[in-house]
Amino acid sequence: MKKTLGIIGGMGPAATCDLMEKVIALTRAACDQEHIHIITDCNTAIPDRTAAILHGGPDPVPELRKSAVRLEAAGAELLCMPCNTAHHFYDQVTAAVGIPVLHMPGETARVLRQAGIRTAGVLATDGTVQSGVYEKALSREGIKAVYPDEADQAQIMRLIYRGVKARAVPLADIPVPDILTRLRDRGAEVFLLACTELPIAFAELKLSEGCLDPTRVLAFAVVRACGGETTADSPW
Repeated sequence: MKKTLGIIGGMGPAATCDLMEKVIALTRAACDQEHIHIITDCNTAIPDRTAAILHGGPDPVPELRKSAVRLEAAGAELLCMPCNTAHHFYDQVTAAVGIPVLHMPGETARVLRQAGIRTAGVLATDGTVQSGVYEKALSREGIKAVYPDEADQAQIMRLIYRGVKARAVPLADIPVPDILTRLRDRGAEVFLLACTELPIAFAELKLSEGCLDPTRVLAFAVVRACGGETTADSPW
């Protein structure tokens, strides 16, 4: 019997859809009935997580908890959040419900350890970087995190907010290949697309080589945790 998945979504809407598409693609199914039952709350009222962490912006926890409770009441037996920065508030979300909540950074760090990775370049929002969400998860698995310098980090934020969320800047205008080269020179063996907008941008830019997509890692974990069979042996 498969479990019902609840997605705390809306952070942002495109990233929520990206996770759903990856769950479907990673589920081995010959008909509709063999797919996982998914309930999604695309809650766009959740305040910006980076603004809350770094600038004293509105607290996202009440809306995150509201979504979690709503999904549990609707029949979800397992929850996930397709937003890396939101995992800064993970403990407060899990405390609101009586069902498991998958931890995307933790799942990603385990995949890297199993692959023998020792140093990972982390591409993420300022909130994820400053909160240490990935650094903590990676260090528990014996992996070193390296980050873009200040100027390159500003370009990553521009890619996320202006390029993907707002669609106000052409993605190709942002020097992503140069940023990756500089991280590689500092020892990065793999690049973590540790903001759920980044896999969307990297797919459009055709820059998948050497990258690990935590959204795909989460989708892979979701399929197996819900009792499904995956179409691949690993999330790479």
